[in-house]
Amino acid sequence: MKMRITHSYIALLILLFSCFHSSLKAQDTNKKITIVLAAIHHQRLDYGAQKLKLALQQVGYVVTIQQNTQAISGNAIFVGLLNDPVIKKALVKRYPDSVKFPGKEGFIINSVNDVTIVAGADNSGALYGCLELAARVKGAHDLPAKLEITDQPEMVLRGTCIGVQKPALLPGRGTYEYPYTPENFPWFYDKALWLRYLDSLAENRMNSLYLWNGHPFASLVKVKEYPYAVEVDDATFKKNEEIYRFLASEADKRGIWLIQGFYNIIVSKPFAEKNNLKTQDRNRHIVPIIADYTRKSIAAFVQKYPNVGLLITLGEAMEGVGQDDIDWFTKTIIPGVKDGLKALGRTDEPPIVLRAHDTDAPEVMKYAKPLYKNLYTEAKYNGEALTTYEPHGPWADLHRKLSSIGTVQIENVHIMANLEPFRYGSADFIQKCVQAMHHIYGANGLHLYPQASYWDWPYTADNTGGQRLLQMDRDWIWYKAWSRYAWNSNRSRGGEVKYWAEQLAAKYGCDEAHAKNILAAYEQSGQIAPELLRRFGITDGNRQTMTLGMLMSQLVNPEKYGLFTLLYNSEGPVGEMMSEYAEKEWKHQPHIGETPVKVIDSVIAQGRKAVKAIDRASAQITKDKTEFNRLKNDMYCYNALANSYAYKAKAALWVLRYKYSDNIADLEKALPELQTSLDYFNQLVNLTKDTYLYANSMQTKQRKIPVGGNDAKMKTWVELLPVYQKELDNFKRNIDSLKSPPVVAKKAEKVSLTNAQAVIKTGGITFYKVSNGEQVFADTAVVVKNAAPELANLQALKLMKADQLKNGSSLSFTNAKPVKVLVGFFNEKDAKYLPEPQLETDASANDYGQADVKIANAIQVEGLPPVNVHTYSFKAGTNTLTLGKGACLILGIVNDDAYIPVYDAGLSNTGNIKDLRWLFN
Repeated sequence: MKMRITHSYIALLILLFSCFHSSLKAQDTNKKITIVLAAIHHQRLDYGAQKLKLALQQVGYVVTIQQNTQAISGNAIFVGLLNDPVIKKALVKRYPDSVKFPGKEGFIINSVNDVTIVAGADNSGALYGCLELAARVKGAHDLPAKLEITDQPEMVLRGTCIGVQKPALLPGRGTYEYPYTPENFPWFYDKALWLRYLDSLAENRMNSLYLWNGHPFASLVKVKEYPYAVEVDDATFKKNEEIYRFLASEADKRGIWLIQGFYNIIVSKPFAEKNNLKTQDRNRHIVPIIADYTRKSIAAFVQKYPNVGLLITLGEAMEGVGQDDIDWFTKTIIPGVKDGLKALGRTDEPPIVLRAHDTDAPEVMKYAKPLYKNLYTEAKYNGEALTTYEPHGPWADLHRKLSSIGTVQIENVHIMANLEPFRYGSADFIQKCVQAMHHIYGANGLHLYPQASYWDWPYTADNTGGQRLLQMDRDWIWYKAWSRYAWNSNRSRGGEVKYWAEQLAAKYGCDEAHAKNILAAYEQSGQIAPELLRRFGITDGNRQTMTLGMLMSQLVNPEKYGLFTLLYNSEGPVGEMMSEYAEKEWKHQPHIGETPVKVIDSVIAQGRKAVKAIDRASAQITKDKTEFNRLKNDMYCYNALANSYAYKAKAALWVLRYKYSDNIADLEKALPELQTSLDYFNQLVNLTKDTYLYANSMQTKQRKIPVGGNDAKMKTWVELLPVYQKELDNFKRNIDSLKSPPVVAKKAEKVSLTNAQAVIKTGGITFYKVSNGEQVFADTAVVVKNAAPELANLQALKLMKADQLKNGSSLSFTNAKPVKVLVGFFNEKDAKYLPEPQLETDASANDYGQADVKIANAIQVEGLPPVNVHTYSFKAGTNTLTLGKGACLILGIVNDDAYIPVYDAGLSNTGNIKDLRWLFN
């Protein structure tokens, strides 16, 4: 709302600016001050004035807020907009040189004697000016006599994210499917909690809040044509309407844009059941009734909540990349928004944010921009983790491309799968990341996830033995650091050390010297998790919980576990993987960049320094001692974690050397390193068993590394300890077996898979045996060159390759007993090949147990890449296997209980493909 200034208000301003000459503050023990607002002003100025009033009262002022021409005694603070004629004139008078007014969300604070002006470029700027002055009052314990401050944010959008989601799936529902109900999310209806959180965002000058959910519309709006689609009862629906309007209004009061996220294509459960559809099916093409329902749902949402933005995930729940993505965005989503605006009679466009996740966002935006102007893009900064402030490679190229298309690119600091559950507060690392967002990616927005426990909002994983801790309280430094640098990333290092020392000193009641030790502990520990993941991890996704450790087989043969290559070619400084380092060592070749050995040495040193720093700080803690002790325990956890990984990596390097040397002595050198790693992991068990409820907040079958997380199991270090002990025991036994001629001579059990009893319903399919010389596609001449012996007796299905490329693959069948379908994926990233299941981009990629490779390099087809075999499990009944576009092999159907060995058949023409996993089994 534009502020109008009355004649009496102008007269009062002129009188005050010319007549106040001396300060009464020093003489007046009962200090009085008046905050003056124009008669007509935005509610953000009310909010800012109230926060400023509170700060002044806390240092002894008697404060009045008024918006009329009553007489004023004492000091005065005028709060308004820069385009108010009198404020503009007064500011020009106060600055002898020409004053340069700040831009969007910027402000000027100017104090001379008894009169202070707080003027914003807009309503948010005035609000932030009030908050800045309030902070100065708190810091100085008084109203500073003279101030000349001009400031504005660097980033256009600065926001946080709350997942309206849960750690586990709801019965009968898929990923992301969580209706808004008091049973699912009691915190969602807690107004006091919302106000605390929104206040914290405003204090940090955040201007956006993202709510993430798979399909929120059926909890928030009713569509006339689809009344049955609503997922909640009438009483809950009314509660949802009321709390959502409350949230949107309170957010706006604080200058915060509320943004509702949703996934495509997901529909409500009652809608799906009514129309005999699945709620989500990645390989389903656009269905007219779903498109109509979605468009009308969006239109109803825009009509009902016109000031709420939308965040769209085109990929994951629909086949990523392709014409469907473009059509869905331009023919369903954007028209839905426009329908809602038309019904309101509005011509302005609320912002729409397009996630560059599992979709070709630049291509989609090319078609969307002519249709809709107020568009943003968003992509994950370091995947679903925090790994580096030196991103490069293809991921950096994508971000730069998004930043260059003419819209604002937002950087999403997403999930933090390598940080949870321990506290993280490396301000230096965070500042450098924000600088990288600007200078390497060209981005100008921040979308920040919680530091830990995303799926368990609003709580942390800490085991307090009573009332659970809130993320906003425990992780205050996480939110404050990111927001501080989103506002201004170019702050001097020396000044930042002082700033954070002051913050920590105030929190823990110690002097600045001891606070600097706390900061040092944060900074040292803050390097450990990023370095470990980017040099030893399998993936940047949340299918890996890094703080639970890794199996030796995952360290020495990561490619067998779905190695996510972006982690190594983009999300860390240039360097070497373990396998690359081992090969270069064997061949006496020079190393490049950050090596595994450098990281081993680095994390050991950082863990030691973090513990020493936090110990030094302990001597003078006088406030919040319980929380400090939790922080101290986390530093000890990081030290144990760093050493456990480091010594395991040392062991892995000896094992990888054995890959070339065939010298058992190399394996024997690995044994003491592996034992030391286990000893440190045991320390981690003891440090966490009474202090943490879990390591990871996602407790579903989507989690795979180090072991499966089905049914909320294997989520604590206590549960993993026997796994690692068995790994060590197996390694010792297998080393002994290598020395034993009878064992060496023993042949592995031979397995021969046979087809299960199943009736194929899909017509026009012929079959072939998986053996040399057999043609694999009905419309090409390519044949099997070699195949793993386990597959020799299978009857594979001969499909049309051209149809696979155009439409994908579908197989319907009836089976009396549970079965597995064997699917062969060509091991090369190319649009013409169906990609292997990948949980990084597809949350449904393990719904049928298909995520893991069973037999790697199992088949060679003439002229094509090697084939990896995965299995899809189905219950008894009539079933359909639906696969996306791209060539693949359907190799047969076997009984669900058939034993399928997990190994590398070695049918590859490149590299040392020796599979070393057997050493630990």
